[in-house]
Amino acid sequence: MNVKKFTAPTSREALRKVREALGPDAVILSNRPTDGEVEILALANDDAASLASPAVDSPMGQPAPYLDLPEAPMDAFDAFDSYQARAAAAPLAPAMPVRPAAMRPSAPEAMPRPAARPVAPVQQAPRQMPAQPQYSAPAKPVAPALDMERITAMVAEAVAGAKANAAAEMSVMMNELRAMRGMMETQLAEISWGSTQQREPQKAAVLREMLAAGFSASLARYLVEKLPAGRDAADSMRWIKTVLTRNLSAITNEDQLIEQGGVFALVGPTGVGKTTSTAKLAARCVMRHGPEKLALITTDAYRIGAHEQLRIYGKILGVMVHSVKDEADLRIALKELRNKHTILIDTVGMSQRDHMVAEQIGMLQGSDVPVKRLLCLNATSTQETLNEVVRAYQGTGLAGCIMTKLDEAASIGNVLDVVIRQKLNMFYVSNGQRVPEDLHLADPAQLVERAFRLKQGAAAQYHDSDLPLLMSGAQDFREVHLG
Repeated sequence: MNVKKFTAPTSREALRKVREALGPDAVILSNRPTDGEVEILALANDDAASLASPAVDSPMGQPAPYLDLPEAPMDAFDAFDSYQARAAAAPLAPAMPVRPAAMRPSAPEAMPRPAARPVAPVQQAPRQMPAQPQYSAPAKPVAPALDMERITAMVAEAVAGAKANAAAEMSVMMNELRAMRGMMETQLAEISWGSTQQREPQKAAVLREMLAAGFSASLARYLVEKLPAGRDAADSMRWIKTVLTRNLSAITNEDQLIEQGGVFALVGPTGVGKTTSTAKLAARCVMRHGPEKLALITTDAYRIGAHEQLRIYGKILGVMVHSVKDEADLRIALKELRNKHTILIDTVGMSQRDHMVAEQIGMLQGSDVPVKRLLCLNATSTQETLNEVVRAYQGTGLAGCIMTKLDEAASIGNVLDVVIRQKLNMFYVSNGQRVPEDLHLADPAQLVERAFRLKQGAAAQYHDSDLPLLMSGAQDFREVHLG
């Protein structure tokens, strides 16, 4: 058994050494602090398993010895054998009636005896000698053999129990360490931001502006930490807006969509504005290339009258609307419409948590013609909801996004934060129901300005005492290029 000792300043480093040296199945024997360090005694899994089967040369590996008893002398056995032979050869005498002692002939010169009490004669059955057992030299008694399988099972069970207890204790210890780390990070972050507010008050002002505009605390913390020194609040805000504008990816003209053409599918949750956005894009294509170069396809066969809205738009534009139900119908429709310059597909809306989202994406990707998906993001949704939507609809073939319901949003920093974080390419911005007027190319600079302009008076809702607590819970953010 090779027990090894590991020492390190912290328990995490000591456990890492144990894992590197003995593997993840090592058995922890002891854990104690010594001289400012943590000392761990550990045993490899193979060494622990060897306890179940003792070595061949060890005392446990040898069979139990026989008990040596003193043997009887050979002459005693010979005497017993001769007696047995004589008893077997002697003839049995017939049973005789018992006579009184007075009737027996007396021996010459015998002393006179008193008269015996007469006894009635007893008839006895002829006796037979019992069969004598054949005795032989006593065999050497054997001690009970050790049940090695039982011992092995007991040792293995003990080792497994020790491992389970060690794993449970390790899990509890790691949870406690994580909790302690979180508490320390929170307290240190609060202390750090408290001192930052006193030393650099312009950072606190910029932080309040970003939080009020709807940007996440993680993005705001990262940008505020990267603020160049020696700037006032106005210069700091200009720097922040410049960085945000640089990280918003958007198309500069419609050639990537209208001129190049192809097959585009608008996807997203229910009620996000996919059908209206499809009609707006169709009107732009008709104005550029004519109705004969455009085809409309709808897959929304679930809602009552859902495809009628797109059919009305198609009738106004002079474009035929095709309805498909599954992947086979879509493949046939795309094959028949392969001579069209642009094909727009209006998909059925479904929740980002619905398992049908994956089936819808598989249907679009299963066609012979490559389909580019445009994700419609509702500007009125919360940042957590938008993150779930992007994660559900993301994947191969997602060309970009369209921001919808911009006119209904009280703040748009939430959707801009998601676009920056997920590195989406923004195509259009929709700010109304009019077709096709309320569809515009995305301008990053204007969107950033609008985000801060909508919440000019909301920055006062964050007090200086709230900022350290908000920043202490913000996660690390490493997805912004400062340029």
